[in-house]
Amino acid sequence: MYNFSFFCYFMLCNKLYLDSMKFSKTGQFYGTTNETIHLDGITLTDTEYSQARVPWHFHENNYFTFILEGGMIEGNKKEIYECCAGDLLFHNWQDAHYNISSGRFTRGFHVELGAGWFESFDIVNDVTEGSIGISNPRVKTVMYNVLKEMKLTGNAGQLSIDALLLEIFSLLGRMKGAADTKKPKWVGRIKEMLHETRENWKLTELASSLNVHPVHLSRDFPKYFDTTLGDYIRATKVQRAVALLPNTGLSLTDISLECGFADQSHFIRSFRSYYHVTPLFYRKLLLKKGGR
Repeated sequence: MYNFSFFCYFMLCNKLYLDSMKFSKTGQFYGTTNETIHLDGITLTDTEYSQARVPWHFHENNYFTFILEGGMIEGNKKEIYECCAGDLLFHNWQDAHYNISSGRFTRGFHVELGAGWFESFDIVNDVTEGSIGISNPRVKTVMYNVLKEMKLTGNAGQLSIDALLLEIFSLLGRMKGAADTKKPKWVGRIKEMLHETRENWKLTELASSLNVHPVHLSRDFPKYFDTTLGDYIRATKVQRAVALLPNTGLSLTDISLECGFADQSHFIRSFRSYYHVTPLFYRKLLLKKGGR
């Protein structure tokens, strides 16, 4: 009897705790919404965050947050993320979290996915039990293309946005499978090196730093990153660049040099290979906060 009473008390306290949290409905974020697009099973929002702190809260749907400008701190029961421009998070709808402003102007792009969207494509509605940070540049490239489609096509973009999101979940599924396999130590180290430094690595230098043979590194890299070493490095550099595009105080030449491109023409060619538009065109899209 005592155990049952304790269980009832625990469940009541848990319910009161959950009821005290804010519950955000579809399309509801804490700030000024510049634009909202409703598609079948998908809601896309472009939001400027204006609150210094958003207390613990849930959202109605699974969703992605992509930081376009500025930064913030986001915490959940397991992790605290210091987010800045170019960072991508995926949130399970059941995972409560909170946000703290960085004090800078901050703008985010959100992609909410209803349960019906997952069902229509026979996808398990449970990529993760909680929130995760996604650093893979290929996934970020696809998400930036989702933003591009939103800005260019709006309510007519269902087919293209569906296809892009399916590509993202395919990539996430392969990444989850790779995460379950035992990896050599150099895999974690090279990921840190490529994301945390802006050095233009040579293969021999990179391999030497990791204490592996260059042939072994180039051959085995795709096993763990689902792409070649060269493409991963190029994608990472382009991701750094696209995160700087909203900063109009930087010219395209400034951005290309900051991100390790040989010159602006090299930057433009690399950028077009991923987004099929020029950096200048994409900058105008990023700065476009309302309807078409």
